[in-house]
Amino acid sequence: MKQELEFFDVSSLPWEPIPGLSGIEQKVLAGDKNSADFSRLARIAAGAEFDVPLVHDFWEEIWILEGSVHDRRTGLTYTAGMYSCRPPGMVHGPFASTEGCLVFEVRYTDPHRR
Repeated sequence: MKQELEFFDVSSLPWEPIPGLSGIEQKVLAGDKNSADFSRLARIAAGAEFDVPLVHDFWEEIWILEGSVHDRRTGLTYTAGMYSCRPPGMVHGPFASTEGCLVFEVRYTDPHRR
């Protein structure tokens, strides 16, 4: 469950590695990072590559704030200003980022899929 938060300076939050994903860090803004219900900034390092497609049982919304990410499965590159809304079960990636990438991400479970 997310807590009530008024505007605050997110630069005070630490960047921390995301377990199992080398080359990507997160700042959890709200919610519990050990659940599927949280918001975060995620930063992909320049040159990072991921070998496995991703699929999960929660909703995921991504807005690219800076840089770009390349989908190695589809051959498409997504750039700053682009947005994605992925339902549970949607396959995406694997990804690579030549220049690095900063995204705002919101994850949440669907209360009707229990």
